[in-house]
Amino acid sequence: MSGFELVVKNVLVVDHDQDEPVAADIAVRDGRIVQVAPGIDVTGVPQVVDGKGKLAFPGVVDAHQHWGIYNPLAEDTVSESRASAQGGVTTALNYMRTGQYYLNKGGPYADFFPEVLAASEGRAYVDYAFHLAPMSQGHIAEIPDLVEKFGVTSFKVFMFYGSHGLHGRSADQNSFLMIPEGERYDYAHFEFVMRGVQAAREKFPHLADEISLSLHCETAEIMTAYTKMVEDAGELSGLAAYSASRPPHSEGLAVSIASYLAHETGLPTINLLHLSGRKAVDAAVRMSKAFPHIDFRREVTVGHLLADIDTASGIGGKVNPPLRPREDVEALWEYVADGTVDWVVSDHACCRDEAKFGSDREDVFLAKSGFGGAEYLLPGLVTEARKRGVSMGRVAALSSYNPAARYGLRGKGALAAGYDADIVLVDPNATWTVRAEDSESTQGYTPFEGFELTAKVTDTFLRGTRILEDGKVVGDPAGRYLARPYVRE
Repeated sequence: MSGFELVVKNVLVVDHDQDEPVAADIAVRDGRIVQVAPGIDVTGVPQVVDGKGKLAFPGVVDAHQHWGIYNPLAEDTVSESRASAQGGVTTALNYMRTGQYYLNKGGPYADFFPEVLAASEGRAYVDYAFHLAPMSQGHIAEIPDLVEKFGVTSFKVFMFYGSHGLHGRSADQNSFLMIPEGERYDYAHFEFVMRGVQAAREKFPHLADEISLSLHCETAEIMTAYTKMVEDAGELSGLAAYSASRPPHSEGLAVSIASYLAHETGLPTINLLHLSGRKAVDAAVRMSKAFPHIDFRREVTVGHLLADIDTASGIGGKVNPPLRPREDVEALWEYVADGTVDWVVSDHACCRDEAKFGSDREDVFLAKSGFGGAEYLLPGLVTEARKRGVSMGRVAALSSYNPAARYGLRGKGALAAGYDADIVLVDPNATWTVRAEDSESTQGYTPFEGFELTAKVTDTFLRGTRILEDGKVVGDPAGRYLARPYVRE
């Protein structure tokens, strides 16, 4: 007797280490992969799944989501994790902070984060973890405890928050961020966050490569000036206006500042988030040449790889940083193909119709920023990658292995013995049209409405348990909070 609990047979296994998939079967015991090989004997195995020649990807590690930003966290954890399963996501890493939105409270993370864990516990259909943003001086002091007690090893800075509103106009930042009176959220704070993260790396040397800081790189002063220029001119509308109001060079400048601060503080593990076009990635590449001792990682979103200011379905496509013109989409794909981009994420932030749009549904500056997209992550990537000759192995590295390695998810990211049995079956011959009504998300619209995709996630397994069958979410929530470093015992 093999003792296998599940064998997925007759699939083409996609490996981040090789371009082309290989025909094999996948055997699972105790939620973990124990063998990947052709012709595995299934005698006595209680569950045998015929993959029918589909592609088998490692479960997607979506390293950038925002459960609870616009809706109660407990609700989002259920619905948006179900949407994640539709897109092949088996691990969702969520950005979380104090201040307005999320739990709408300030204070120390020692009080705040247990509430986050309690609100999400037992409600997720996929595994999950959290990145936290040190918003105050007190939060910086908490970094070692967050690493040691809660398994949080990744942190974030929002570079534009100090002087620009979340949705486009300036705001009272101390009130918005709920930081103590007399403190500022500015470049000096970013420097001190970096010093705090580096101090944690030095305190926990065995985790140093997996303790990192991520940055949302946009420059508030540039955006504030350009927003006024665009609104005063009145020549642009919709997503074109929003892109012009947050111009690409504001990203490039912020990348440069962040990179120099990383050099100054000696923090080498820097992640540059959701780079939106050629200028942003070009700045990131220039900085890596200027500071070769900094281990930069570069992220792009599936939204910026699929849609542009003209093809997105209306101002529901408002997001920070903005969707860009088509030439930037094509530039991002060049960087994906040549290895410059390290991973692709959804930046999933469910903003329901009633919250998204202002009193004038055509005024982009009244709309809130962000939208969901996890349900289209792997099918969108596979669809566009094949058009451009990007290998399936590269897709697996971008969507799973690379983010898992950076963020301390040692049991995730590959279809190999010893890893969690997070398996996604993709039909590469299924053509379908994106319709918001088919999504498990409660958002109710999508900027990808009407897009035609030529690959479909049919089945998703989380630690050997099927959570998506024939395109439908099944079973009860089985997702777990992953304290990092996450290694299956």
